[in-house]
Amino acid sequence: MARAGRRGAKRLITAESVTEGHPDKLADRISDAVLDAVLAQDPLGRVACETLVTEGLIIVGGEIATSAHLAPGEIARRVIRDAGYVKPEYGLSFDACAVATLIRQQSPDIAQAVRRDAAGDPYDRIGAGDQGIMFGYATSETPERMPLPITLAHKLARRLAEVRKDGSLLYLRPDGKTQVTVEYEGARPLRVHTVLIAAQHAPDVGLEALREDLRRLVVEPVLDGWLDEESQVHVNTSERFVVGGPASDTGMTGRKIIVDTYGGYGSHGGGAFSGKDPTKVDRSGSYMARYAAVNVVAAGLAEACEVQVAYAIGRAWPLALNVTPLGTCTVSREALAKAVNEVFDFRPAAIIDALDLRRPIYEPLACYGHFGRLDLSLTWEEPDRVEALRTAARRS
Repeated sequence: MARAGRRGAKRLITAESVTEGHPDKLADRISDAVLDAVLAQDPLGRVACETLVTEGLIIVGGEIATSAHLAPGEIARRVIRDAGYVKPEYGLSFDACAVATLIRQQSPDIAQAVRRDAAGDPYDRIGAGDQGIMFGYATSETPERMPLPITLAHKLARRLAEVRKDGSLLYLRPDGKTQVTVEYEGARPLRVHTVLIAAQHAPDVGLEALREDLRRLVVEPVLDGWLDEESQVHVNTSERFVVGGPASDTGMTGRKIIVDTYGGYGSHGGGAFSGKDPTKVDRSGSYMARYAAVNVVAAGLAEACEVQVAYAIGRAWPLALNVTPLGTCTVSREALAKAVNEVFDFRPAAIIDALDLRRPIYEPLACYGHFGRLDLSLTWEEPDRVEALRTAARRS
């Protein structure tokens, strides 16, 4: 299935991101910080941690099976402080909020399904922690091998946090959102059509001053080269954003799954990542699918690629694996699918070993995306199976 060439009809693609002070991202980060605390002490620990964040209260719950000694309250307060919630008037303060812990042991039914007593290949001894479908996507349109809209939205959100933290804009508060619409011609991004920023701020800042500051210090440095005279930039279209964060919206783990992945470009199976140890294929299967797609694109076998994998709880081998070259494919679709099947092992234990997933690496991923992170050294972003794929594709 080939995508339209480099030239074609014009279209608009939009993606959004949020800052680390957004309530849902606070919840994701606390859940992943708990996971990291477990893995730092007990690499074989099983974690399914969910967090709810509201005004003055954090609830950390879920199922955890581990020998690690945890202090969820201390972890939650540290994350809240790092995100910038340091004053009661923000609606949440790390030193004044209450933290409730509702953690129990993992279900024995799930535990026995994951730990298999299969003879022979050790990679058959860990079954998938749940059923479901996972997707990975990669494209040649950016150095990150990510769609341009989500890449720019993340960069804007990160910059919004940076100018708050470094003192450039002291009136900013932790909550914020960004949105970028890119105009494409066929598969080629042409320009940024529209930018939308919502930034929480102190009550004494004027709207026009805020808009000018954010355009000068956030929008223009990040989008240099993509803006033109027709690009529209909207800042705080509600005109006032003083009450934000958990004081205005309850945050929960797993509610920003499109922000976490490809911004609506490509597909998503529906499962969240944060707070889940790597036996949960929602997380590890998605990382492996991204790894395969990255290598397909890096190998020049397709300009864009989507990989879908399906699992059954308790079974190691996937039920199905589908590879869709969405760009100009240099081999047949059948040859590409065979090559991916040959080079990548999608059994959970094999994924964990190949990507070295039993490490405390997850909290930084909870904000600004799990993919295309050039600021982090992530195994699933490495184009290290390129030659193996090319060789396998030629044989097929």
